[in-house]
Amino acid sequence: MKTVLVLNGPNLNLLGTREPAVYGSETLADVERICQQAAERLGLRAECRQSNHEGQLIDWIHEAGRLCASGEMAGVVLNAGALTHTSIALHDAIKGAAVPVIEYHVSNVHAREAFRHKSWISPVAVAVMAGLGVKGYGLAVAAVAQVTG
Repeated sequence: MKTVLVLNGPNLNLLGTREPAVYGSETLADVERICQQAAERLGLRAECRQSNHEGQLIDWIHEAGRLCASGEMAGVVLNAGALTHTSIALHDAIKGAAVPVIEYHVSNVHAREAFRHKSWISPVAVAVMAGLGVKGYGLAVAAVAQVTG
């Protein structure tokens, strides 16, 4: 059974308490449950990880690249949080690892502050999804299955 890796970046551990008007009241545990249920429906397994550290996310992307190349992993759902708008290193990791990534954002970043309109992840992502709230993670897991299946 192939795995979908769901990576959440900085501050996403605060889901449910951080700016609920923007991000909703669901928690990271809710995200993980949604992803696991979506993956099961597709005959996949979801593995969810969160880190506030860029280097840790890069290491996980490198690992995902190796697992995708060996056929053990389908791809990655990545919500890089604010690193989306600042991290050329994440861009380079995705490109270098040749891992299929769905870029995901809980909020519609294009309806927010101007600095959130630029993504360093988008040019190397298979697709970008935004503004669907926490429940949209299930759709992002399905998107990984769609683009890699």
